[in-house]
Amino acid sequence: GGAGAVSEAQINEHLEIFGTDFLDFMDTKNEDDEDGGDDAERRRRKKYRERGVGVDLGVDSDEEIEDDDSDSDDDDADLFGDDDMDQDMGDKQRADLLKLKREKKRMAKEERRRQKNQRMDDKRKAQLRRAFEPVQLVENFCTERDDAIRMTDAPERYYDWLEASSAKKKLPKLAEEVTDDEEEQAIWIMSKIPAIHSEWFAVSSTLVTPGEGGMEDDDLEKKERAILESIIYALRFMKVEKFEPEFIKRYRKDIVSSPAVQENLYRIMDEDSEWERMTEARSKIESVLTEQSQRNDEGGYEELAMLKEELKRANEKLERTVKEEEKVQVELEEMEKNGEKKKEEGSDDDDDDLFGDDDDSDAEAAKEAKGKQKDNLKSHLTTITTLLTSQAEEVARLDTLTREKEAESTASAAGGAPSTSQGEAMNVFAARSKKMCKDKLWHYGDYQQYVSSMIEYRQVMDMKGYLNLVKEGNEAIKDKASFLSGGGGGGKDKKKNKRSRRFDWDYYRTCVSEGLRDICYRFVLPPFRVGIKLEDTLTSKSGFSYDRTLPGDDGEDDEMEMGDPRQWVAPVVDGLNPQEFGSQLIDSGELVSLATAREDAAWDDNPELTDPLRACRYVAAMELAHEPRIRRQLRAIYRSESVITTRPTSKGMGAIDAFHEYYGLHLLHDKPVKEHFPMEEGELGKKRARLTGEEVKELDAELKKKETNSCIQYLNLLKAERSGDITVQVHLPYVHDVMDTDNTPWYKRSPDALGRDRQNIGRLMESLERVYLPADGDTDEWNGERKKILRMALVHYLLPQFEAESRRDLRDVSTRIGVEAAGQNLQAMAMEGPYRPSHLLGENRFIVPTGDLPIVGVCASMDTKDGTYLAAVNGRGELSDHVAVPGGTSITDSNIRERVITFLMQTRPAAVIVGSSGGVGSRLTSRRLGEVITEATERWNNRLIQGQDEDDEDFEARMDNFRMMHPHIDDDDDVVWKCNVDIVDDNVAQLFGRSIRGKKEFPDTAVNLKVAVAVARWAKDPLCELAYTWSAASDAGVFGTEMLFLNIHPLQRLLPKPMLLRQFERVLCNATAAVGVDINGACSYDHMHGLLTFVPGLGPRKANNLKQNVERIGGVVSSRKSILAKRLLGPIVYNNSVAFLRVRATDQLQDQMLHPLDDSRCHPDVYQRNRWAVKIAVDALELGDGAAQDDEYAISAIRDVMQNSREEVERLFLATKAEWEGVYGPTFNVGTWDPKVTVPIESWRDKVEELDIEAFAEMIEQNGNGKWLSQLTMVKWEFRLPFEDPRKPMEPPSGEKLFKLLTGETDATLCPGKEVTGKVVKNGDFGSQVKLEGDVPGFIPLRNLADDHVESAEDIVSVGTVVTALITQVKMDHMCVDLTLKKEDFRKKSSEWERPLSLPPLDDHFDRAAAYKIDEEKDKEREARLEALRLTIGGTKIGGDSQGNADGAPARRSGKVTRRACAHPAFRNAQHDKLDRELKEAGDAMVGEALIRPSNKSCDSLAIHWMCRPGCIKVIEVLEEDKDTDASVGNRLIIKKEMYESIDELLGRYIAPMNDRVEEVQHHRKFLDKLEDEIDDKLQVMKKANPAGVFYFICWSESYPGYVSLRFVMNRTPRHHTIGISPDGFIWGPKIFSSMDRVMNEFKKNPAGPGARPPNRPSGGGSSTSSMSTSRQGTAGTTEESGSRQSRWGARSSTSTQSSSRWGAPPPPAGPPPAFAAPPGQPPAFSYTNNAPPGYSR
Repeated sequence: GGAGAVSEAQINEHLEIFGTDFLDFMDTKNEDDEDGGDDAERRRRKKYRERGVGVDLGVDSDEEIEDDDSDSDDDDADLFGDDDMDQDMGDKQRADLLKLKREKKRMAKEERRRQKNQRMDDKRKAQLRRAFEPVQLVENFCTERDDAIRMTDAPERYYDWLEASSAKKKLPKLAEEVTDDEEEQAIWIMSKIPAIHSEWFAVSSTLVTPGEGGMEDDDLEKKERAILESIIYALRFMKVEKFEPEFIKRYRKDIVSSPAVQENLYRIMDEDSEWERMTEARSKIESVLTEQSQRNDEGGYEELAMLKEELKRANEKLERTVKEEEKVQVELEEMEKNGEKKKEEGSDDDDDDLFGDDDDSDAEAAKEAKGKQKDNLKSHLTTITTLLTSQAEEVARLDTLTREKEAESTASAAGGAPSTSQGEAMNVFAARSKKMCKDKLWHYGDYQQYVSSMIEYRQVMDMKGYLNLVKEGNEAIKDKASFLSGGGGGGKDKKKNKRSRRFDWDYYRTCVSEGLRDICYRFVLPPFRVGIKLEDTLTSKSGFSYDRTLPGDDGEDDEMEMGDPRQWVAPVVDGLNPQEFGSQLIDSGELVSLATAREDAAWDDNPELTDPLRACRYVAAMELAHEPRIRRQLRAIYRSESVITTRPTSKGMGAIDAFHEYYGLHLLHDKPVKEHFPMEEGELGKKRARLTGEEVKELDAELKKKETNSCIQYLNLLKAERSGDITVQVHLPYVHDVMDTDNTPWYKRSPDALGRDRQNIGRLMESLERVYLPADGDTDEWNGERKKILRMALVHYLLPQFEAESRRDLRDVSTRIGVEAAGQNLQAMAMEGPYRPSHLLGENRFIVPTGDLPIVGVCASMDTKDGTYLAAVNGRGELSDHVAVPGGTSITDSNIRERVITFLMQTRPAAVIVGSSGGVGSRLTSRRLGEVITEATERWNNRLIQGQDEDDEDFEARMDNFRMMHPHIDDDDDVVWKCNVDIVDDNVAQLFGRSIRGKKEFPDTAVNLKVAVAVARWAKDPLCELAYTWSAASDAGVFGTEMLFLNIHPLQRLLPKPMLLRQFERVLCNATAAVGVDINGACSYDHMHGLLTFVPGLGPRKANNLKQNVERIGGVVSSRKSILAKRLLGPIVYNNSVAFLRVRATDQLQDQMLHPLDDSRCHPDVYQRNRWAVKIAVDALELGDGAAQDDEYAISAIRDVMQNSREEVERLFLATKAEWEGVYGPTFNVGTWDPKVTVPIESWRDKVEELDIEAFAEMIEQNGNGKWLSQLTMVKWEFRLPFEDPRKPMEPPSGEKLFKLLTGETDATLCPGKEVTGKVVKNGDFGSQVKLEGDVPGFIPLRNLADDHVESAEDIVSVGTVVTALITQVKMDHMCVDLTLKKEDFRKKSSEWERPLSLPPLDDHFDRAAAYKIDEEKDKEREARLEALRLTIGGTKIGGDSQGNADGAPARRSGKVTRRACAHPAFRNAQHDKLDRELKEAGDAMVGEALIRPSNKSCDSLAIHWMCRPGCIKVIEVLEEDKDTDASVGNRLIIKKEMYESIDELLGRYIAPMNDRVEEVQHHRKFLDKLEDEIDDKLQVMKKANPAGVFYFICWSESYPGYVSLRFVMNRTPRHHTIGISPDGFIWGPKIFSSMDRVMNEFKKNPAGPGARPPNRPSGGGSSTSSMSTSRQGTAGTTEESGSRQSRWGARSSTSTQSSSRWGAPPPPAGPPPAFAAPPGQPPAFSYTNNAPPGYSR
């Protein structure tokens, strides 16, 4: 940004936000700091501060800040000795000393200045934090980060990226040659982005023999090279030139020439960050390897040698200093001797006087010089003495370190024994090295080469994990040796490494420390050699060669010769079997048996506790499983072989049917995991080998679609798994013979019961056995030991790791695909053009643009109590007028109708747009408004026509009235007013009406009116409204969070918010760059300002800064050139953004001559800096080169050429239309004609087409000015269609889209076969009309009312009847649903109904047979349940024809507790324990859910089991009334005198509010999810720390489920109150509080509780009394008796019993105790029916 002063508009804006206190800060900040010590950075910050956009508001007073420049330099002079500098020093020494002095002085001054500035900044920040809320500082960009972004001349979206170390790395300039590192990175990025890789392969596939239409080798190489260079130059543009992707995509196409690269620039940025992350990790691993290789394990002798060398150099310096000291002392002694000699010769003065030789003046000068020289020598001697002391101390320190290092090396070699001799130490070291087996675990040269070839971050992490494992073992060996030798664990100064938290690693440390690593590699191949063999065997065509040598291996240090094949073969133990081998080692003491270290022996199939080699196998398996090459190769095999299996949970088994959201996802059986990832290169290459370029593109598109569908499916799997309906398992296929031995269906088997040992690991074992077992064979016993190691490594280490990685990879790739899908949906929304009224549909938008039209927006609420608002906005989107239709009235009312007509005639909109939030009612509102608009337009258009029944006086009176209402309308104005009405989606508008943006812009306006305004703005420019939505910041300072509330994608709730917001921002940047932004309009209107945020180069802060700068210069920008000339933007930001900023004609610019290309996509580089566009225009008009030199003449030429091109566009349109109609008749689609797409190049006849643009571009390139062909071509098209809108006009929803928009229903929620409930509203001749939930219209034809023939609908159903029917057809075009009541349809299974085509097809791996079997089981279970009910119920029939006894009397009720005939999904005919078990087994997914069962209390009651929180279930009793039979549920359900008519109503009005209360408690600031005793302890600690404080917390009551315990401490003993939860609020004593905060406020006023006993109340008898009285007077607790209180708690009872009842046991909960039982130890203070406290009565 640039500089400037604070504008009045800016001050007013800040006053509206911050208030008048802001002026104090403004006054303070304008005070001048007169110390004159500010540097350039400070002045620059001050310049920004003057514009009022930073946090530096106000300065410290002069008294608080010291004057830096007044500091004396005496200290420095004394320190460096300017005046007493040694005269014997050389010139160079004095110069260096002076330079050092000045540098130190400058640094000290800068440090003082920095500290002063820091104090000033800290003070201002503190003032701002005290005065304003943090969110206010963020929203108004008043933080330090905002200042830094504004002052940086770089794209705002690049700020964090450029701050990162990867972006700061020095890169070659654009003109430099491509480096090898850049080419390697480009190839890596290309492999990561399928679109670029496909383009590369498509180019390669076009290579054929010459003459067959393919490319030659040279052309092919150029094409391939161009793709790689496009990636490289794109990164250079972004990192070096700081160009944003949207700018590169449009204005650097000649250099970044690959179309795939142009479309994936953002993805290249992401992959570049991933590349930097991988290479950084790789560099760290390389440094670790280098350090390990350079480390001298033989006692640290290299470090000791370095210390000795340093000690030697220090001694040499000390000797030189000693010699210098002796030299100076000698000189001083000589000077002193000479002085004494002169003093003895002082008698010669008399002779001088006698003979007249008076040389006093010369003697004095010489004496003074010698004195000064002597002083200098003394000073120099002091300096040397000080230096000598320092050097002596350094020598002593180094000598001590050297001795300690010698001792440490000896002790380390000996395992920590300082007294061990050198020979013994080396022996101990050899024993330790033997245990470490360094040459068996890794090879430096090989691993260094392997690390440099890594291209995946996970491979680097594998190497890191392996090295850490080896390090753990080596440290364990050292610690063991140190402990045994008495060295105290390796020295007192050595820090012990933190032990691993994993038990496996602890056991590994134990085993390795006992030397088992050395033993196991006596019969198995080392892991790094296994990895090499496995890699070569699986990846090399020739396989593994046993003659292979390792890099840098000369064979000198190995027992075997270089290239010896034996080093690649597992060692063989001759003559002994494993048992004998282990026993022999144990007898010799070399092997310590660890067989009993872990008694469960979880890693062996058949563990034998006496097996001596168990621990050896464990060590070998651990190290084998962590070897990086082995992991890499086996991971690839696992990826290709693993599958996904889903199973329904107990909850899902009962809930999922053919109409459920998760149907088709719950029974996936062995679906390959690889279908969710791009195809492997080898397999893909085989498919592409015989395809042409176009076929390759089709194949890639098909594979991409398949991958996308699979990833979206996995996101749905995650959603279903989170809801607790299914379980997802990633595994290898199970062995079939194991699966077939059990008759249990596969979907009922628990994955834990099957185990990983039953998975088919045959391919993994086969690959490992080929390289692990001896090639020449060995005994079966030893091979069995080796196979045990392999199986242990696979089953217990690798398979769990690979499963976790696969799930993580599936989640990551699915998330990325989901984010891209959400971005595509937002792209479709953003690229929807402005609404085009019906009267303009006959005109082409390129000929007659839509323009800025006045629109009326309508918000029709679904709630009849809310009013309907009509808001008129002008061409710029400002609210000009509105009219309200009050709630309870209709537009059809005569008074309302006339008001609406008058409003429409006054505003005369081009269209009336109705929001869809009113549901089906919006459709009715639209129809009624259509009638009103017809009448209004007729009145307006016929206003000058006298009616037939209207006499002259009436006509004149009407005209006078019209002129009075419309004074600005001329009678001669004969413009015809046309208007139509349509419905649009008001999703964004509804968000605006309830957002902080709407509150700021319309503070005192009804919500529906704000929505109506936003509806009109959405119709005018959807992109502008989306950008406006982004402009609001969250409390954390994140912009765009409001967009997360839009329904952009059905799975967006599962996607990470940062990734989603980043994708949304990129989409809006792309759309904004395609459309352009009117800079003057965006800086003038708040609702349009959001577009500036997404202009390339800008961002929210820079856009806000640009707006303030424009206001500073007068509120209008007259040209693009002035943006840079007036310093509104920095050069880099200007270059990025200027081509997307439009300078359009406004009222303020009507007197100025605007450049026509300032309102085009042409960059100023082609018409201002280089003036090539001017030359094109002049040459097109054949005016000569001289015409291009004059600006006015050049602008005139450009206007003439643009006019000629516009006329050519009109001519082509008319010609195309005439040609079409001549062949096909009047069927030409005017709206789809696009001159860029539908008109051939040879059809153009305008003047600019006559020029050879390609030759002009080639000439420019030959002159060394670069490649400009794409921009010159853009100039030609901008002459024809300047800044044409690429968006197609908004299409009003219709048919299926309108049905989904108004009803909120889709094919997933309304589909044939689904059961729905509705009310009959009308019976007709052809059937019954039904209103379903959501006011969806339904219709039951006569043929579907019953199985038999029906004459009239009244015979079956009557108006007002609630019916449950099945859907047979959804007619979205007709906004209706066909239903059926036929029993034949009800008998169909859910899977037999036809699945809508719009739903995703069922997966090929979906087990349809299992789904059909589950349906059959459900049907059988339902029939069995009904049969049991028939047997249980006496005297009644279910499903029979009779409803009474044989004599016609009603059936007599049995009075027994019976099962209920209830099909509600929440009802269970089960016992108490079974329901509790079902809720708890479902886990957290059932929290907040409730199940209902028949109560054991009586036959007229039910019991609700409500899981209020995890593991806690509260039982609530419900009374039933008006029961038809014992087996039926009562028609009236009563809880606390509150009546409910159905189970659904009970769950909705009782349980749902209770869940809200629970959530409020859990999110309360004083809530702690801990036990009561833990909270009491915490309270006591806090009270002890601060005795004057009163501390309190809330938690869940442990005694009473569903109740809250308020625990507090006043004196020393913690106390508590019990608070109940009800649908109406929180119950404490007799009162109900609407929120927990109100409970806390009441508690602070009266800690004893609202039901506490008055202070002077006499003590009762010996019986325990409750703190709550059942009488109204006793429970009021609102008055206080006149006596003085003995304490803050009121009067206490004199009996211990009463005291115990108040503070010992908890008081009765506020409300009914669980299951109507009094709390333990408490008398029932009130009963359910009679004694409920008044405050609790509902």
